[in-house]
Amino acid sequence: MQLPSAVTITEVGPRDGLQNEERFVETARKVELIDRLAAAGLRRIEAASFVSPKAIPQMRDAADLMAALPRHEGVTYIALVPNETGARNAIGAKADELATVVSASESHNRRNVNRPIEESLAEIEKVAALAAEAGLPWAGYISTAFGCPYEGEVSAQQVALLAKRLRELGAYAIALGDTIGVANPRQVQALVAALRQALPDTPLRMHFHDTRGTAVANVLAALEAGVDSFDGSVGGLGGCPYAPGAAGNVATEDVVYLLREMGIETGVDPEALIDAARWAEKLVKRTLPGRVKNAGLFAPTKVR
Repeated sequence: MQLPSAVTITEVGPRDGLQNEERFVETARKVELIDRLAAAGLRRIEAASFVSPKAIPQMRDAADLMAALPRHEGVTYIALVPNETGARNAIGAKADELATVVSASESHNRRNVNRPIEESLAEIEKVAALAAEAGLPWAGYISTAFGCPYEGEVSAQQVALLAKRLRELGAYAIALGDTIGVANPRQVQALVAALRQALPDTPLRMHFHDTRGTAVANVLAALEAGVDSFDGSVGGLGGCPYAPGAAGNVATEDVVYLLREMGIETGVDPEALIDAARWAEKLVKRTLPGRVKNAGLFAPTKVR
């Protein structure tokens, strides 16, 4: 088993995390959170989503946020865009990279973006054209890749077919989302194998939720399958407004702890990241589920 020597982490807390909060977080506070994450060494940060404010009120300040963000050398600010309008707005706001999303199940796709899968792919094609014109890379997310809250099991074949479509449209990478946190390590390895067979030269990224406490185990399974790119959310912020029962994303600091202890490089300062996680708790005024920030950086050397 050859594990990656280094892993890239994409921090999604400012977007995927905060979008699920009931209370609107002021733009200046979001900027401070993102700045703290960048200072901790995170070089890929999903900063905002350019969606209808009626659908996701927390993201109504996306353009103002992007304008206010301090630009750090080597830091990529990513914007999630659901359609052509969102892409135009994100490009106008100087996003460095775009992300699109389509669900692996029809039911979730209709709940999430109010259209069938084929219409989403047609819209993504327009996004791809705008991204190419602007010279921006974009990644294609497949939500509910491991299971749907409405339809249950999702086939690996369906996920692979969607990944091929996204790749053909120009996605430089495919991200597989365990939107409701139902994945298990064996399933993770099987799905990664299916994607490797279908798209052997396409970078994969994994996006795990920790609904059932299996996210870190799934990270390890993906590492063993050769995946070297993961999403994380500071403190475990997040969920999904259109996936009942979905808990937060895997906590970035928990993933960094696992990788650090395994000798895998991330470029992230764990102490600064834990400070950011604790600050995020004050920001949303509640205890977040990330474990490492409460247990300390290292496990005890002896267990009695």
